[in-house]
Amino acid sequence: MVRPRSVAVIGASDDPTRIGGRPIAYMQRQGFAGAIWPVNPKRDTVQGLSAYAAPADLPEAPDTAIIAVPGSAALDAVEQLGARGCRTAICFTAGFSEVDEAGARAQEALVAAARRHGMRLLGPNCLGLFNQAVGFYPMFSTSFEQGWPIPGTIGIASQSGAYGTHLFALARARGLGTPVCVTTGNEADVSLGEVIGWMAQSEEVQVICAYAEGIRESDRFIAALDLARRNRKPIVLMKVGRSALGTAAAQSHTASIAGDDAVTQAVLDEFGVVRARTTEEMLDIAYAATRRIYPARNTLGVLTVSGGAGVLISDAAEQIGLPMPEMPADAQARLKQLVSFSATRNPVDCTAQALNDMAIVGRFAEETAASGGYASILAFFTQVGGSTTAAPKLKRELAAVRAAHPDRLWVLSVIAPPENIRGYEEDGFIVFEDPSRAVVALDAMGRFGDAFARAAAPAALVALPQVTLPAATPTEAEAKRILAEAGVPAVPEAACADVEAAVAAAKRIGFPVVAKILSPDILHKSEIGGVLLDLGDEAAVRAGFATLLARAAERAPGARIEGVLIAKQIKGAVEIAFGVLRDPVFGPVAMVGLGGVFIEVLKDVAFRRCPFDATEAERLIRSLRGFPLLDGARGRARADVPALARALSNLSGFAAAAGERLLSVDVNPVLVLPEGQGCFAADAVIEVETR
Repeated sequence: MVRPRSVAVIGASDDPTRIGGRPIAYMQRQGFAGAIWPVNPKRDTVQGLSAYAAPADLPEAPDTAIIAVPGSAALDAVEQLGARGCRTAICFTAGFSEVDEAGARAQEALVAAARRHGMRLLGPNCLGLFNQAVGFYPMFSTSFEQGWPIPGTIGIASQSGAYGTHLFALARARGLGTPVCVTTGNEADVSLGEVIGWMAQSEEVQVICAYAEGIRESDRFIAALDLARRNRKPIVLMKVGRSALGTAAAQSHTASIAGDDAVTQAVLDEFGVVRARTTEEMLDIAYAATRRIYPARNTLGVLTVSGGAGVLISDAAEQIGLPMPEMPADAQARLKQLVSFSATRNPVDCTAQALNDMAIVGRFAEETAASGGYASILAFFTQVGGSTTAAPKLKRELAAVRAAHPDRLWVLSVIAPPENIRGYEEDGFIVFEDPSRAVVALDAMGRFGDAFARAAAPAALVALPQVTLPAATPTEAEAKRILAEAGVPAVPEAACADVEAAVAAAKRIGFPVVAKILSPDILHKSEIGGVLLDLGDEAAVRAGFATLLARAAERAPGARIEGVLIAKQIKGAVEIAFGVLRDPVFGPVAMVGLGGVFIEVLKDVAFRRCPFDATEAERLIRSLRGFPLLDGARGRARADVPALARALSNLSGFAAAAGERLLSVDVNPVLVLPEGQGCFAADAVIEVETR
C-alpha cells in the first residue's frame, strides 16, 4: 500500500484538479516509477495514460488501488478489485460510519467484501497517503500546490486527513522532512495503531508524529507503542477529545470512541509517548528528536549572556520538572577566575563580557559540559547569534565544544537569518528562537530516553490469581473477603446480623471499633450517615447499631439491610484510595490516589493498565503530589510503601483476571501504617455485571 509497483485509480479523472485526477497528476509530476492504471469506462485515455473500463480489464492485479467513486459504487469497486487479485485499496469515498447508521451498515459491507478477497482497506473517508521517497501520491490534498515533502525522517500518522496534511505543510515550511504521511479516516480496517506499528519498523521513519481522535483496536495500538519504544522510535501524539464538547466532535467526525482522557494519558505515559498540546509543540519535539539523542535521567545546563533569560529558562524547567543541578564548586571557582562578576551556579551567565573575548564563551561552555555533566545544554545568545561581527566567532567556539561532547543535546536560542540557522544546525545544534519552547522539547527528549531505558529492561511477569466473581454486586464484607483472597488485606472485622453479634465482635476485635451499615444497595455509606467511628465500649456499640438501622430506614428506605459491619479502628494511618475501572478501549485500569472523602475534589490520582508488578505500583504511588505524606513529611513516621505497592499490584492482577463482568472496584480508604506494619482496606465496593 505504501511502496507499490502498480496502482489502479478507480474513478480516474482527466481533470488534474478533481479528486480522481489529483493523485495521477501528482504521481506523474513526482516521478512515480510504478505503473499507473486509470479505470474510467467513459475514456480511452486519462492524463495521457491508457484507461481501462473496469478492474477486470487491467493487465495484471495491481498492488494497490485508489477508490475515488461515490456512494455504493465504492462497494462494487472493492468487489471487482478483489476478484482481480488486488490486495490493498485506499478508499477516498465518504458517506459511511461518520454520517449515520445506514452509513455504518454500508461500511460493514465494504469491509466484509474486502475481507472475502483478502484485501486490506485504508479508509473509507480518508485523504490517502504519500511516500515521498518513491514519488507515490495517492492523495487528493491541495497542499502539494504550495510545495512537495522534503526528505527527512519524520513520519505522520493521522486519523484526520486535513490535519495530517496541515502538519506536513507546517513541517515543510520549517524545513522538516516528512517523507511519509498516512491518513486513516474511518479506520474500517487499517487502524492508526497498525500505521504506527509499520512506521516503528520502517527504514523511512525515525520519528513518529500521530494525530488521534479516538483509539480503535487497543491491542494493536498498544503493540505498536511497545514496538516503537523497543525500536527507539519516539512518538509525539496529538490526542484530542479531552473535553465533553471535543469528545462529541470526535464521535461525529470519525465515529471514534474517545474513551476517558485520563486513562489514555496513563497508557501514553506507560510507553513513553509524549503528548503535544499544540501543533507548534508537536513540531518542536519532532524537530529535536531528529537528532536521535534521548538521554535517560535528563538534566539541563544553561549557558547565557542574559541573567533575565536564565531566570525565564529556570522557571520553565521547574514548572515542567526538568532538573537543573548546580555546577560543582570547583568549576564555579574556575569560571569566577575568568569573569569575576559572572553567575556560575546554573544558569551559567558569562555576561556581555563575552562580546569582548569570544574565547570566554568557549571556556564557559566547556566547563558547563565537562564539569557540569548535563545531558542537555541550552545556550541563550539571542541576537549575538545573528550578528555579522560576533556570530562567526561564536559559531567557532560553540562548534568546537559541541564536537568534543557529541553525546549531549545542544540547543541554541538565537535570533538569526535563515542561513545562520542552517549553519548552526549543520554543526549539530538544535535552534529555537524561544528558550521556553526549547525547554519543553528538551524535556521530551529525556522522557523518550527514560522510556527507551525501561524497554531495555526485562518486563516482570505478573502472576494472575484465580478469580470467581459473585452473581451480583456483593456487600462490603464480601467484597473485602474477595479482595483479601487476591492479596489486598482488610481491616479485622465481622459482619453482624444483630446487636448481640455486634457486641461480641467488638469485644473480640478490641475497642475502639467502627460500625457501618451493611447493605448491597448502599455503596456510599457516608452519604447517608452510615458510618460511625470511635465506638469505645459495649454501650456505644449497642447505641450505634440502632442508630445505623434507623438512618438506613429513613435515608435509604428501599435498601436491603443485612446488618452492621464491626471493624477495628486504626489510628495514625495515612489514607490512600485504590480503584479499578473498565475502560471501553483499554480494559481494566487501576487507580491510586490520596484517600478519604476528598479524593474527587483533590484528584491527586495516577492510573495504569492492569496488570502490573509491585515496582510499577510503587512508581505510581511515588508520582502522587501527596506522596510526601507517606514519606515522613512534617515529622510523621514513614508509611509502609512496599506493602501498599504489593497490595496495589495484587489489585491489578485481580482486575485483569476477573474478566469483563467486573465493572469497577473502589477501595477507599486503604489505611497505610508505619514501615513494616502493612496496610489494610477499610472499605471496599466491587461492582459486577449481573448474570
